[in-house]
Amino acid sequence: MASQELLKSIKDAAFLTGNFTTRAGKQTDFYIDKYLFETRPDILDPLAKELAALFPDPSTYDRIGAPELGAVPIAAVVSVVLKKPFIIIKKKSKEYGTQKRIEGGFKKGERIVILEDILTTGGAALTACEAAEEAGLVIKEIIGIIHREEGATENIEAKGYPLKSLINVSSLKAC
Repeated sequence: MASQELLKSIKDAAFLTGNFTTRAGKQTDFYIDKYLFETRPDILDPLAKELAALFPDPSTYDRIGAPELGAVPIAAVVSVVLKKPFIIIKKKSKEYGTQKRIEGGFKKGERIVILEDILTTGGAALTACEAAEEAGLVIKEIIGIIHREEGATENIEAKGYPLKSLINVSSLKAC
């Protein structure tokens, strides 16, 4: 669970009220604008340290996996804290350059921890897991920064992946 100071910083920076549509297409009266906290060093530093404490024993995984785009800056700073390389998992491969769907270099069979920014239904994290497994990587677990408590746990665990979250939206609302 995140510290009260980190919860307050994220809430003050990125918790918006109004009428919004989530990535999953659901209407909601609040939105967490990840770019409003992911771009601030004063939040990234404590966030990276608190997230690092959620990761499993370093000997049990090889890399951090970050679905594009939102999880990439967080994975970068957590990578520095943990001294573990990270990979970027694209939604789809580009039709130019290397045409890779996963960037950053890896070896088949490596174990990764997927780091996701906002978990709603878990769809983006599961898509990243699918791409990683197709590339020959082994998913150790999924770690979410903010869990909206709207089905992600059930969907992710139904696919057999362990899940941890640093912040639940109920805690964020309450601070």
